[in-house]
Amino acid sequence: MARTDRQPRTRLAPDSRRAAIQDAAAEAFATHPYAEVTISAIARQAGASDALLYRYFSGKEDLYAEIVRLSIDRLITQQAAALGALPSGVPVRDRLREAAQVYLDHIATHPDAWAMPLRSPGTEPASAAAIRLAACRDYVERLRQLLAPSAQLRHEYALWGYFGFLDAACLQWVERGCPDDDRQALIDAVLGALEGALGDWAA
Repeated sequence: MARTDRQPRTRLAPDSRRAAIQDAAAEAFATHPYAEVTISAIARQAGASDALLYRYFSGKEDLYAEIVRLSIDRLITQQAAALGALPSGVPVRDRLREAAQVYLDHIATHPDAWAMPLRSPGTEPASAAAIRLAACRDYVERLRQLLAPSAQLRHEYALWGYFGFLDAACLQWVERGCPDDDRQALIDAVLGALEGALGDWAA
């Protein structure tokens, strides 16, 4: 007897099907720890079969890494748009403040998903951790170009340390429920930490 409990599936173009799977995976990983998410649940949410999902991604790790990459790319695009909208000649500190505001907006969209790698280090796949590390290197380079610091070793540590301080402060913000009233204090703290580490603004 044919099964009658299967959800009907809509035939989609490959790009649309891939996007549907990505959307379903993003929602699943945003609301559940990585270990609790299954390929079957993602496929079901996307209106696809497990076999069809595997045509697009090699497995859960591959799919998770793709979601991490897309999230980082989206953040970079949003920050670039916000900075591009600022008037010319805006001081470096104000540019960093705007970038931090966009970062907080990004975090507030799915705070628990953002916080997961910080709350439970080592629980996400190595491929995703490698994507995050590469993104951090890119951010450090962009910060270096923006600030144009000297070649002092202190300044190199300051650039890397800024992002560690930023994420630690943002994690505390998440634990407090992402209150809007705390944004100003958080951003003042992280910018003050960078200024202190540099010794002064380099630009």
